[in-house]
Amino acid sequence: MDYQPIENYGIIGNMRTTALVGQNGSIDWFCFPNHDSPSVFASLLDRHKGGYFQIAPQMADLKYKQFYYPSTNVLVTRFLSPVGVAEIIDFMPVGSAAQAQDCRWLVRQVRMIRCQMTFRLTCYPAFNYARDRHTTTLTHNGAYFQSPDLSLKLVTDIPLQQDDRGVWADFELEPEQSMTFVLRQAQMSSEDASSSSSGNISNNIPGNLTENGSGDEKTLTLASQLMDETVSYWRRWLSKCIYKGRWREVVERSALVLKLLTYEPTGAIVAAPTCGLPEDIGGERNWDYRYTWIRDAAFTVYGFLRIGFTQEAAQFMKWLSDRCYAPKPTGSLQLVYSIEGHSQLDEEVLDHLSGYRDSYPVRIGNSAYHQLQLDIYGELMDAVYLYNKYGSPISYDLWCRLRQILDWVCDNWQRDDEGIWEPRDGRKPIVYLKLMCWVALDRGLRLADKRSFPAERDYWVKVRDQIYESIMVQGWNEELESFVQYYGSDVLDASSLIMPLVFFLAPNDPRMLQTIDAINRPPEVGGLVANNLVYRYSPGQGDGLSGSEGTFNLCTFWLVEALTRAGRQDPQRLDKARLMFEEMLSYANPLGLYSEEIGVSGEELGNYPQAFTHLALISAAWNLDKALDEVG
Repeated sequence: MDYQPIENYGIIGNMRTTALVGQNGSIDWFCFPNHDSPSVFASLLDRHKGGYFQIAPQMADLKYKQFYYPSTNVLVTRFLSPVGVAEIIDFMPVGSAAQAQDCRWLVRQVRMIRCQMTFRLTCYPAFNYARDRHTTTLTHNGAYFQSPDLSLKLVTDIPLQQDDRGVWADFELEPEQSMTFVLRQAQMSSEDASSSSSGNISNNIPGNLTENGSGDEKTLTLASQLMDETVSYWRRWLSKCIYKGRWREVVERSALVLKLLTYEPTGAIVAAPTCGLPEDIGGERNWDYRYTWIRDAAFTVYGFLRIGFTQEAAQFMKWLSDRCYAPKPTGSLQLVYSIEGHSQLDEEVLDHLSGYRDSYPVRIGNSAYHQLQLDIYGELMDAVYLYNKYGSPISYDLWCRLRQILDWVCDNWQRDDEGIWEPRDGRKPIVYLKLMCWVALDRGLRLADKRSFPAERDYWVKVRDQIYESIMVQGWNEELESFVQYYGSDVLDASSLIMPLVFFLAPNDPRMLQTIDAINRPPEVGGLVANNLVYRYSPGQGDGLSGSEGTFNLCTFWLVEALTRAGRQDPQRLDKARLMFEEMLSYANPLGLYSEEIGVSGEELGNYPQAFTHLALISAAWNLDKALDEVG
């Protein structure tokens, strides 16, 4: 197996974990039982060692297509050949029946559509990021895979063959025939242990697998029933979406992706379900995104509330509120946490994995949690303000904690920090961090007035105004006629585009229009835009890391929004926004999924799919659609 392009993968999940399914029928990334658990399949990060679970026809001249059942996260991978057509339906059960029976399963249904085909099944788990050895035990209904910390069973009706990596089998299907496979956590039944120890199947019997039988025949029958419920669940959930505009299908797909990236027990949302996918093929920019950033807070709450998902916004606000009650000893907040709310995210290099297309090192954990990023307080307060306005009123107890946070911002906003892009070259007076400190105090003042909360209003107003004037004087470069990345620099930064989105400047303020124009030039003449795609900051500028990166999808959608808001008074800018948005949609994969970045050849780069990109898409689509309606 060679590496599939990142954009060749679809995603399935159950709001606790996800799996990536390639167009070739191979599951190459799967962490279990949670988003941030060690991987079981990780050939995405090492095609030799990582492990995979593939089902595919054994013939040449195959063509592949993927699509989702309409309005669901049930994925179909279709195989087309001159002599037949077949498909695999992949899903993780969700809904009341799946929850009642704790069916944390990965289900694969193979269906023969036309003619007859021979399929090869290969299931080679590699537990704990391919660090743990496992035993394989064949049974009369599948196989057990036992590692020191996790036991999984592959349930199937077909006889399996065993080798030193796992199991494989060849099987044939006639037209209209189907076959179901279920991978689930389980312990070996006494019946399976007995048949294995008799020598009929295998003598590799883990001694601690002694639980009573779990009804494998019923598992396969139930899996088929759970598919119908899973389809119904997703369609009921999506029916709450209130967006009915021009780009309804792509907005709904983004909403479905975001729902998959939630962790239902706490309401947290992972930035992406993967780790180690490179921003630069062969380079070192490979990070673990299976955590929850406070920075995503405002965008998440805004995105969910804007299209009608108030329950998801409330769940995320609960997670966010809990973090406010657990500050660091200094009184500040951490910028990123685990999905359970843990603060320790020590970074580790997996030396034994070669990385996606030899993009090394592969990292798990994220040492950015040590960084100081003052912008998170603006995103936090904006999220609280939006939720109080469009969701439910916040409590007095939470307000008391927020007051303490805002007092801390007043005392610390002048500090340098690492900034939104998490470079590894030290701290600077980043313009974006100053901007979001202004947002924090502005939203705090608005919230205090809206709810008549007690607050240090005079002090907050004084500091808020100091920040504003500081940005306008020191964050502005007269020669470039643009806001820049940090005070005194000549480096453009796409984060400046958020100024009108957070109401720091009017969309048609001359300085804002000049900044938009400066950014919206090709890199060869000092801008950040190549073929209507936006770089985060001036290419070639140092950030403490070697190599380069692609254009940043989030920033492209930010430019769309900035042009949209400016376009209410300038039809040409609105036309530009629409063209840029439509072009950006063409860079999604065939399923409507986006990674973090786009490479020079239009390929997806970085962890995938990325929540921030899909949140920005929702916001851009909503505001562009509204602006187009207003101008007729």
